[in-house]
Amino acid sequence: MYCSYACNSNEHAISRRSFLKGVTAGAAGAAGFGGMVGSAGAQALATTQKHVVVFYLAGGVSQLETWDPKPGVETGGPFDKIQTSVPGIEISELLPLTAQQMHHLALIRSVNHKEGDHGKGDYIMQTGMRQAPGFEYPYLGSAMAKQLSPPDSPLPGYIHVAGGGSKAEAAFLGAKYAPLSLNDGNPPANLSRYATLTEQSDAKRREFRNKLSQRFIAGRRQAETEVYNQSYDQAMKLMSKKEIFDFNRMTDLDLERYGKHDFGRHCLMARNLIESGVTFVKVSHSNYDSHSENFNFHIEQLGEFDKPFSAFVADMAARSMLDNVLIIVMSEFGRTPNINARVGRDHWGTAWSICLGGAGIKKGVAVGKTNDKGTAVIDREVDGGHLFHTYYSAVGLDSTKSFFDEGRPVAKADPKTSAITEILA
Repeated sequence: MYCSYACNSNEHAISRRSFLKGVTAGAAGAAGFGGMVGSAGAQALATTQKHVVVFYLAGGVSQLETWDPKPGVETGGPFDKIQTSVPGIEISELLPLTAQQMHHLALIRSVNHKEGDHGKGDYIMQTGMRQAPGFEYPYLGSAMAKQLSPPDSPLPGYIHVAGGGSKAEAAFLGAKYAPLSLNDGNPPANLSRYATLTEQSDAKRREFRNKLSQRFIAGRRQAETEVYNQSYDQAMKLMSKKEIFDFNRMTDLDLERYGKHDFGRHCLMARNLIESGVTFVKVSHSNYDSHSENFNFHIEQLGEFDKPFSAFVADMAARSMLDNVLIIVMSEFGRTPNINARVGRDHWGTAWSICLGGAGIKKGVAVGKTNDKGTAVIDREVDGGHLFHTYYSAVGLDSTKSFFDEGRPVAKADPKTSAITEILA
C-alpha cells in the first residue's frame, strides 16, 4: 500500500510495543555474532589499503530517533534513549543492536549546513561543497576511488549497491571513477563471454579492436577516446573477477544475521565487495522523508536498518578490517525538532547528526552538542567542509592538496574549514 507519510515507501503494520519487544529480545544474541565470523581472505585483506563504506539514509533520517534523542521534552517524541556499549553515550531505543557496537563507532551531533532542500543538502553531503553555477564537484565515492584505488586494479573503484548513481558524480575526474550501479543488488550484465564465442576468437577480436583504437587515436589523442579505451580495458579485466559478484555464495547464516530483506542483502553484498578489494561502496536505504507519521515510520525503517548495519560493523571488527575501512552513516539532512500537525518531522539542516567508525576514527566518542530541545547546535558546529576534511584525514589523505581540472586547482574540501580533530584517532 502506498505510504502517505513518506515518498515511495510501503507501509507495514507494526506497533512500537511489538517492535521494541522483538528487537530487545534479539539484541543479546547479536552481540556475540562477531566471534562466529572470519575468513582467511578477509584477514589477508587487512593491509594498508583503505576502503570506505557509506550507508546513505535517503530522505533525511531523524537525529532525534537515532543518534541524538531528547526524551521527555515536547520536541523529543515518544521514544526513550538507551545505554550503549560506551558508558555515557546514549542513543535511541530504536537502535538496540547498533548500541552494542558503539565501542567501534563515533557520533557527530553538531552538523549544520543550513540547507533544507533535498537536492542541495544531498550535494553538500556528497561533495562537501555548495553547488556552484557552471561547475560540478566530484562526489565522495568518485574522489575516494581516484585517490585510494590501486592504479592497476581490475575492480571498479566505486560501487553503488542499491542502484542509482550517475557518471556525473565523477565530474572532471572522468568516467573511470563514476559509480558502477548494481541495480537492486544484481551483478552487472554481460560479465561472461558468450558461450558461442571461443576464448581464441575472443582474444583475436580484442587484438583487432586494440589495433583499430591505436590507429584512431594516433595524432588525435583526446580525453574522451582515452576514457573509452580505459573503460573497455577495465571491463575486460572485470570479467576475470566476476566471482566477486557471485552473491549466491551468501550463506544462510549470514542472510539470517543481516536480514532477509533488500537492505540486509545489500549490506551483506557491501561486506563481500569490501573483502574482495573494492575501494568504495555505497548502500542506500530509502525513504526517510517522514513529513507524516514520523514515529511509526522510523519504527519500521530503523528496525530494518539496525540489524544489518550492526552486523556489518561487527563483521569488520571480527575480521580485523575495521582499522582500514571507514564507515559513514549519513543523510542529506535531519528532521525538525518541532512535530507538525501530521505527526511528522520536516526537513532540518540546522542541528543534526551523523555516525562514523573504522579507519582513523576514535572509537566510542561523541563530538558536538545540541540544546535540550535539539533546535540548535551549542558546541562544535560543523558543516560539509569539516566532514570532508575529516573523511580524508581518516583514510590518510591530505585534504588540503587540490585536484586539478585542466590545470586549474580545485579544492578537495572547503579551505575555510578543517578536520574535526576531536574525532580522529
